[in-house]
Amino acid sequence: MREKKNFNFQDQPNCPRNCGQCPRNWNLVIGGLKRNVWLLLFAEDEIKIVEGVGCELALNTNMENNKDHSIPLITFKNVFKSFDDKPVLEDISFEVYEGETFCIVGGSGTGKSVTLKLLMGLMPVDSGEIYFKGQEITSLSERELNEMRLNFGMVFQSSALFDSMSVFDNVAYPIRELKKYSEDEIEKMVLEKLEVVGLVEAAELFPADLSGGMRKRIGLARAIACNAPVIIYDEPTTGLDPANVKRVDERIRLLQEKYHVTSVVVSHDMASIFRVADRVALLHDHKMVFTGSIEEFRSGKNVMAKQFVNGELGNE
Repeated sequence: MREKKNFNFQDQPNCPRNCGQCPRNWNLVIGGLKRNVWLLLFAEDEIKIVEGVGCELALNTNMENNKDHSIPLITFKNVFKSFDDKPVLEDISFEVYEGETFCIVGGSGTGKSVTLKLLMGLMPVDSGEIYFKGQEITSLSERELNEMRLNFGMVFQSSALFDSMSVFDNVAYPIRELKKYSEDEIEKMVLEKLEVVGLVEAAELFPADLSGGMRKRIGLARAIACNAPVIIYDEPTTGLDPANVKRVDERIRLLQEKYHVTSVVVSHDMASIFRVADRVALLHDHKMVFTGSIEEFRSGKNVMAKQFVNGELGNE
């Protein structure tokens, strides 16, 4: 059996800009495009494997001076999307800033998952613009989109683990596909990610041996295996008991506060939203009817936000 080791991440110095928006201990992960790799992506509610360009990952503690927290990392501008002439999203506009946790809420069928797919370039917009790191992505080629997608890790509602692989091999899968690390290096990287989600002891288990909460956390470990700067969560707490919901929420906050990961979370779980969100967007009747801080969302000052929190905002 593989020897189990504990790897602890060292805290980095405080943000030198003293911008007030960085976590107290910040640790920024960036990627440089290098070689071919196979990526698991979210497409049409199923797992899709596409060929992209791999990333060489580096821990960067010197670039924070050059970052402007007033510039959005993600921008949707007047986006429309329909299926068979049936509108799904109408004139959607919002921004996501680096290092924040941005939560998208709304009733069933309001376009939350479609928004995630548009963000990752997995379906075209009817009209409007989507920007990532200042680059408009709706007109990119498939190869360019694959390169862009390397900035994203995906946590699936179903966890989407390979049943025939151990936990260790599930997390190692995207790292091995880079074909640049030795097995010793891969072991260290995998155990680091399992340490983050609190499941180093589960490395030799298989998905069938795991509880629902453990599967979600292993899915998170795989999503961060290649140190993607943006993590997308599709209903990460669905089907979990309150204790496991809290564990997942704690990991989302840990990734933001200690490692400066940007998170985009789709969820119905209001208790979870209140724990993890910095800002919230509310979708209703194909439109984004509220965007603001979590404090504004829960204050009751916005009528639709108040109705949604109280369970009074039905689908039309």
